[in-house]
Amino acid sequence: MSMAEQPIMPISRAERAAIEALAAGIHGDPGAWLGPHADAEGNGVVVRAVLPGALAVEAVDHQHHPLADFERLHEAGVFRTRLPAQQPYRLRIHWPEAIQLADDPYAFGLRLGEFDLHLFNEGRHYELHRLFGAHPIEHEGVLGVHFAVWAPNARRVSVVGHFNSWDGRRHPMRYHATAGVWELFVPGVAAGECYKFELIGRHGGQPELRADPVARFCEQAPGTASIVAEDTPLVWQDGHWLQRRSEIAWHHAPLSIYELHVGSWQRGEGGRLPDWDQLAARLIPWVADLGFTHVELLPITEHPFGGSWGYQPLGMFAPSSRFGPPEAFARFVDACHNAGLGVILDWVPAHFPADAHGLAQFDGTALYEYADPREGVHRDWNTLIYNFGRHEVRGYLIASALYWLEHFHVDGLRVDAVASMLYRDYSRPEGEWLPNVHGGRENLEAVAFLRELNAAIGERCSGVITIAEESTAWPGVTAPVAVGGLGFTFKWNMGWMHDTLHYVSRDPLYRRYHHHDIAFGLHYAFAEHYVLPLSHDEVVHGKGALLTKMPGDEWQQFAGLRAYLAFMWAHPGKKLLFMGAEIGQRHEWHHDGELDWYRLDEQGPRGLARALADLNRIYNEEPALHVGDCSPESFTWVVSDDADNSVFAFLRSGEAGTAPLLVVVNFTPCARYNYRVGVPALSSWWEIFNSDSRFYAGSDLGNGSALHARPHASHGYAASLELTLPPLGTLYLRQGDWPI
Repeated sequence: MSMAEQPIMPISRAERAAIEALAAGIHGDPGAWLGPHADAEGNGVVVRAVLPGALAVEAVDHQHHPLADFERLHEAGVFRTRLPAQQPYRLRIHWPEAIQLADDPYAFGLRLGEFDLHLFNEGRHYELHRLFGAHPIEHEGVLGVHFAVWAPNARRVSVVGHFNSWDGRRHPMRYHATAGVWELFVPGVAAGECYKFELIGRHGGQPELRADPVARFCEQAPGTASIVAEDTPLVWQDGHWLQRRSEIAWHHAPLSIYELHVGSWQRGEGGRLPDWDQLAARLIPWVADLGFTHVELLPITEHPFGGSWGYQPLGMFAPSSRFGPPEAFARFVDACHNAGLGVILDWVPAHFPADAHGLAQFDGTALYEYADPREGVHRDWNTLIYNFGRHEVRGYLIASALYWLEHFHVDGLRVDAVASMLYRDYSRPEGEWLPNVHGGRENLEAVAFLRELNAAIGERCSGVITIAEESTAWPGVTAPVAVGGLGFTFKWNMGWMHDTLHYVSRDPLYRRYHHHDIAFGLHYAFAEHYVLPLSHDEVVHGKGALLTKMPGDEWQQFAGLRAYLAFMWAHPGKKLLFMGAEIGQRHEWHHDGELDWYRLDEQGPRGLARALADLNRIYNEEPALHVGDCSPESFTWVVSDDADNSVFAFLRSGEAGTAPLLVVVNFTPCARYNYRVGVPALSSWWEIFNSDSRFYAGSDLGNGSALHARPHASHGYAASLELTLPPLGTLYLRQGDWPI
């Protein structure tokens, strides 16, 4: 039947209003009109479609036989026809340049179930990456992509992309009013397509394009579109690693972390960023040879501004496309595991940037952020703060964390800026913050979120660790949630870092006046489960490189750094070192550059890297250095009051029956001869590490073979050793037989 022969159906007042709204792209419930609907008078099925720019439209069956012509109801491209009964059909669309055969998105049923949506509204749907975003699927026998997004206050949401010429009138989404969620299955779209959501906010106005909050892949900056990611299951070969991980008690195990920024560790030819496969080939052997147990990546969640180092993310479910697709990141994690390395990610739930394509005022309201700037704006970073009091937002963040841990087999999350989450007055003057319901400064909603986060990870992710960057004295950061703690596995020991760096940065002549900077950390070393961090924050913004913090000439700088790192590796607490320190990087870290790899041609950097590798080896092999990290009984001062000589000595002990280690540090460039140190046993002691060894480019002053304790009382012990202390040197001595 031709268009001219088809009878014109009457148009009701309600339909006329709907046609005008659909033509204008402002209809809030397109599913009520588009696609097939039973005729109110029982005369078959009425089918409507919005196809701006189409010349004509036909309904055809799956053998392409004509069923009916559509009549044009509006010049903007609203079409309608009637079929005699509910039946399968496709659209044959006549465009000015071509004829397209397509399935009607509105002929397919909804996919989101009420139970899933209910869990989401309660903040308890922890697999949002399966519910929302973009997923290539086969739906009712047809291939396409299912899109879903939360925008409860939007008047209309459309999905747009190259597949519909970025025209928001073409694919307005269908609305679940009870959940504030929009969804649409778009036939014919496939993985690799760019897309965004086009929203008209609560107050109307012009539509705005937004990236998908649950996108699993994104365009490279400066592009801002989301990309439909593959749903092909990842192939893993790390079962042995996951099994071993689940059996480790991390509080008593060696944990030494190599922190790095992926984009500036090592660049490719012409300064190109590395991809995940290149990084795996170069980084993993380097870190494994140095003996680290884990790598920690500065945030790789998608972020628009590279200068934020990843700490202003918008793609909380997307590995940054700067380094390749998601499956390449999975290969990197798998390769790390198969080399015996764990992977920790920096993860940022504290704030997000206000970029126009992101989460800010997402549906025309403060949806993800607090509405009041006294709660919702970070003054320091000019970013927005998640509304931790909203169930859906808490669930969104926890689902993001679990996605990285479960989908990508990541071994831990270091949660950034926890202090800024815990306090409502963080970096705010009086009068510019809102108290909690009790009138206090604590952000009770953020506290509840962190506890829920750690509880969920503990229940679902065996052997995974969480680390808090928390710089205050908030009690119980690493205490279990069940006893009122926040539930983190570890906390960064920022006080230890600041005190000891202040000490080693001083001229050795004046260190005697600041002796307490080294000793003070032991007063609280066991108050939490700590990681000792020498992180990226200490080598930027005018602070200089770790090596150049050491005073003196180049020899003294390398000696001082070796002694300091050896002191750190023997101190209670797990270890973290930012990239570049292992080769004596001389300039501050810059995110657009790379490490000074050419320095490995020099004796000092080579010796430093070798010393660090030996420290990690000994740290892993000697129970005394890691088993008791959380127990005060594992540490005993022997010499803590020799400020005049800037010498410290202490014992580290492991489990009963294991040999203790004596650690002696000389923080001056003067050698100390016949220096007496008390020891707990009249036995042999072996020098198993000397930071001044010639193998590390030191002066090779030490104690040679076995030392025998003498019955000469000292430092509260009946026996003692007479030692030669090398300049700017740290010694490890092991009691008992020569360690094999």
